[in-house]
Amino acid sequence: MDPVTIAIAVFCLLLAALSTGLWVFLSLAVAASLSLYGFMGFPPDKIGVIASRIIVRSASSWELAAIPMFIWMGEIMFRTDISERLFKGLAPLVRRIPGGLLHINVSGSALFAAVSGSSAATTATVGKITTTELNTRGYSESLALGSLAGAGSLGLLIPPSIVLIIYGVLAEVSIAQLFIAGILPGIMIAGFYAIYIACRCFISPELAPKSECNAEENSIKAISSNLAPVFGLIFIVLGSIYSGWATPSEAAAIGVFAALAFAFLTGQVTRRVLAESIVNALTTSCMVSAILVTAAFLSTAIGYMHIPRNIALYIDTLGLSPYVLITALAIFFILLGFFLDGISIIVMSLPITLPIVVAAGFDPVWYGIFLVIMIELGQMTPPVGFNLFVIQGISGVSIHKVAAYAFPFFLLMCLAVVVLVMFPQVALWLPEVLSGK
Repeated sequence: MDPVTIAIAVFCLLLAALSTGLWVFLSLAVAASLSLYGFMGFPPDKIGVIASRIIVRSASSWELAAIPMFIWMGEIMFRTDISERLFKGLAPLVRRIPGGLLHINVSGSALFAAVSGSSAATTATVGKITTTELNTRGYSESLALGSLAGAGSLGLLIPPSIVLIIYGVLAEVSIAQLFIAGILPGIMIAGFYAIYIACRCFISPELAPKSECNAEENSIKAISSNLAPVFGLIFIVLGSIYSGWATPSEAAAIGVFAALAFAFLTGQVTRRVLAESIVNALTTSCMVSAILVTAAFLSTAIGYMHIPRNIALYIDTLGLSPYVLITALAIFFILLGFFLDGISIIVMSLPITLPIVVAAGFDPVWYGIFLVIMIELGQMTPPVGFNLFVIQGISGVSIHKVAAYAFPFFLLMCLAVVVLVMFPQVALWLPEVLSGK
């Protein structure tokens, strides 16, 4: 069979497994195993060996260590008044904008993205802070969860970003330039989300009930004191990374220590808070990690079948113009995002796609940002959109509803891709200015 037909067949296998009610990580493992057995003819014992090696290797990945640390930091923030301070500090700044507190999903995710470097960690942490508050205040569930799914994906784009580091190493591109290049596109996407929320709520005010705050809460002193712990954590984590003192995973542990130190100093740490934060962090981390390691198994199975390489080679043979080429690649990456994680997409497709794109006249730094945004789109698409499953675990809302709520924000990110293609300087201007070009 041709690679497109095989890709569709694998996708249908995954959908069929999910439709039976299997847990997501089991569905991924079943689809990978049946694909290797049916399309490659691998015997069950060989499939078992491959699965065990891939799962152990993925589970022991150093980058994966950042996720439970950042989730635990979010749990500490959620169970102490750090989360309340974040909400109270941002609330006066967004309350008068149509959409009100819904904008905290966007601004809070953008702020935390500057700490975590992980989409799943950003979504889980901000979701733990905002989902309950927005629900109890009567805000629209669709906008609350949809904006969280969209804004949570900014953890991959706004530096520090593990995905950008991997791209920089593989593409031999300056990681510092990639980090700088991700800033303006990240702000642009957050701006698109904020404008959409404001327009929706201006047309339908009932989606975001108005709430007032007193003059004391509106004062600069109150806002500053409420936001100080969050910005302090951001400064500590980012400072440790950019000073070269710590890796992102080590910085995550530093962030947990700082959050615990603040909680101890303010007398908010109890045995119950520690126990609940650890148990919930473990639960969420296990959910995310199980999906990640079985997704790595599926990615390996797809790699064995040479699906990404063959499709990329097929695109190369078409002799397309630059903009048609980038459109074809965008569609290709969206399809891959249905059932592959971002790191796998980069590792398997970059050796083929990067030379094609550079030969067509696109800048490799620009292509890195384009590729990361395409991967972000995959975080919001079923059946393997990690952000969707994280939100499902937090809110208890079905995956189908969460996907429907996220769809407008998926379209807004597609619009951001169009802007990025039409105006490459959105990504390239800041690196050029800072490098003196």
